[in-house]
Amino acid sequence: MTKGLSLFDKRRRRNRTALRARAGTRPRLSVHRSGKHIYAQVIDDANGHTVASASTLASHEGKTATVAAATEVGKRVAEAAKAAGVTQVVFDRGGFLFHGRVKALAEAAREAGLEF
Repeated sequence: MTKGLSLFDKRRRRNRTALRARAGTRPRLSVHRSGKHIYAQVIDDANGHTVASASTLASHEGKTATVAAATEVGKRVAEAAKAAGVTQVVFDRGGFLFHGRVKALAEAAREAGLEF
């Protein structure tokens, strides 16, 4: 049995604490990465509901989570958020490193018009 938190959980807590300090009233763009898929959702914590979401699981092309698929998910979630009236978010990478698929999703969302 291990004591304490895993490195992933430590990164997640450190990231969430920093987000709470600088988020204000802006919703957060939360990213989850699994072995096969990547998920993104814009969450309004003040009202407690999801504004927009996108994932590789929801696409009908059957793509698994590659950098290209993450880029597509970033574009789709940004378009859905803009359609819902959200243009500024804070990026919540959870405990995942800002590298690879997570970075590709973030850059695609920025290019599609989300500000963070």
